[in-house]
Amino acid sequence: MPAQSLETDAFVLLKRPPADSFQTFTVFSTEHGTLLVLQRIGRKSAATTTVLDLFDEAAFMLESSNQGRTWFVKEARLVKRHAGIGHSYDALRFASTLTALIARNPVHEESRAAVGALLRTAFGAFASGSRPDVIYFKTLYCFARDEGYPLKQQWFPTLPPVDRTAVATLLNLPLADQTAASADVSRLQRRLEEYLRGHTEILLE
Repeated sequence: MPAQSLETDAFVLLKRPPADSFQTFTVFSTEHGTLLVLQRIGRKSAATTTVLDLFDEAAFMLESSNQGRTWFVKEARLVKRHAGIGHSYDALRFASTLTALIARNPVHEESRAAVGALLRTAFGAFASGSRPDVIYFKTLYCFARDEGYPLKQQWFPTLPPVDRTAVATLLNLPLADQTAASADVSRLQRRLEEYLRGHTEILLE
């Protein structure tokens, strides 16, 4: 059976330790969803000179010989690298939690474009180094909402008035204007995660 070819832009979600001259990645494509990608390492070749890293957005030329279960990188061209994420431990921690979340949950075809836009926005915000806790809360809320879960109708009304005000502020104000205490953001994140565990099919861990 001839090898399949695929051209797509994708975000690097997970990076595993290299083995047998290959680096393995999980990437998210807005056209094809989550893909398992292998890139040959330790070889000077025009096809693989771009060394990929977590949170990269790249244009891929891929090939598969097993009906798309795994894809080998023929060519990778870097579109955007968010190097600033690595400058802050909290930004790295929250960004890694986000990418693991996306990798863990199959995204319906009609939602992939929204998730791609969400990742692009979140990575850019994480790279700024400003309030990664707020960025993650907003992104988690938007991910669940875009997957079709009625957070505004079902979860939001269960909160006490002071928390409803705090959530509305977190979701609507720009990062530069956020003043919520980290402990409050963490508490509201836990409340949101409790709802997602009990009322949705989203896998948080």
